[in-house]
Amino acid sequence: LVDPSTLTEASRIAGLEPYSLLVLGTVLVGFAQPYFQCTPPMLSATWFASNERATATATALNFNQIGIAVAFLVGGHMAQNEVGIHSYFGLISLCCALVTAGTFLQFEDKPPSPPSNSEIEKLMRGEVEPPFLETVKNLFGTKGFSIPLAAFICSISITNIVGTFIDEVMERGGITDQLGVDLAGAGFEFAILLGGIIIGGYVDKTKQYKPVTLACLAATMFFVVPLGLTNHMLGNEPVVLVLALLGLGMACGPIQPINAELAVDVTYPSDETAVESVQQVGGNLVSALMVPVAEWALNQDYEFFKKIRVLDSDIRGDVVLLFAVAAVTIVYFNTFDAPLRRTMADDESEGEEGVEATVIDVASVATEEKIGELIR
Repeated sequence: LVDPSTLTEASRIAGLEPYSLLVLGTVLVGFAQPYFQCTPPMLSATWFASNERATATATALNFNQIGIAVAFLVGGHMAQNEVGIHSYFGLISLCCALVTAGTFLQFEDKPPSPPSNSEIEKLMRGEVEPPFLETVKNLFGTKGFSIPLAAFICSISITNIVGTFIDEVMERGGITDQLGVDLAGAGFEFAILLGGIIIGGYVDKTKQYKPVTLACLAATMFFVVPLGLTNHMLGNEPVVLVLALLGLGMACGPIQPINAELAVDVTYPSDETAVESVQQVGGNLVSALMVPVAEWALNQDYEFFKKIRVLDSDIRGDVVLLFAVAAVTIVYFNTFDAPLRRTMADDESEGEEGVEATVIDVASVATEEKIGELIR
């Protein structure tokens, strides 16, 4: 870590912003994050059909990883000193301004008609969400909500920890040059997005939230081990390490959007943004608390099969920690048996004639009174 006083002095000499302003900018970016990270389930419910929502949520939620991948590729090259950090922040500020302007120009509040029967039913109810804290209390009182929350926290914690200590992870496999580390980190982030889209598409077709999540957690346990395992006879295996890293991204990343959708499903007709807000707060809080623990565990080394030369290996403590988190989560998640309320609403309404035609144009349903007339 760079000493704050040293960086501030270097910044003054170079004519750059002081360190305190860099910290303030980072905090402001953190404040803005919930507007993007907490809205994908609401976006999916508002704009996409029941067989598209998991894919849409995976794309929107995990596209955050593309920004991180670009940071590995571009930031790793540019931000190598104080002047480079200044130029890098200027570049991403310009890109952010352009994307924001494009969003404003294209933004639409709602589609011409509700995309699913469950969304139609929710509009027809005309329910008003209670204050946020009351909503959170109701969520935790709903059967099944805490289990996808735990899976979400597990996934985001593992991906955040691996991303944070990517340099140390790659060094174990013999990858020490910065370009190699940056490419591996970017590949990991792209794998998270790709896995979310592929596995999310399968969940859209089958609604098999539980089996898919359990399979992803099991795969996560499998792929995380090579990141800290060294066989003394074979030595460093860079190819195995990179393949394991990509496999971990493909397996662990999709757990987040799938369980965001599962939490919305079991708490229907709750506020989708409130559901995702609780998951994001929980996930990022646990990740932050795990960072110092993982940093300590990095230096813990456990050797086994000492007397068998072919199997003699050692494993790092941070990998043991992540493996344990996934193992505890898979045991807990296996107890899930809550009803999928939103899926049931979609299935029950499919056979009712005229339901979709009743509220085909949201623009024509401008007030709750008109919705009430339609119900009657």
